[in-house]
Amino acid sequence: QVQLVESGGGLVQAGGSLELSCAASGGIFVVGVAGWYRQAPGKQRELVARITRTGSTNYADSVKGRFTISRDNAKNTVYLQMNSLKPEDTAVYYCHAIIVRGTGQYDYWGQGTQVTVSS
Repeated sequence: QVQLVESGGGLVQAGGSLELSCAASGGIFVVGVAGWYRQAPGKQRELVARITRTGSTNYADSVKGRFTISRDNAKNTVYLQMNSLKPEDTAVYYCHAIIVRGTGQYDYWGQGTQVTVSS
């Protein structure tokens, strides 16, 4: 069974940085498009950044120029480097990936990691 395991969340002061990681494991598969979403209390889950297998990226307007998504296909890992963090970045961050396994494609989500930015 494929699993996405996130790490790297925590508490940071405004202006600080954090890097999130999301590692896929379990069986034989290929990670397709992958991305990070976030959900703040009382708000809907929103896309933060997304990256294709070949490295094309797109970002939410609110994080452009501050966050960078990247991936290491050999390690089945996706990263989110977050710089110049703001209190409004506080949320639970979720990793998402399209996993290609056998003849099918499947949606997978990580368990979420809390990011808290203090002012």
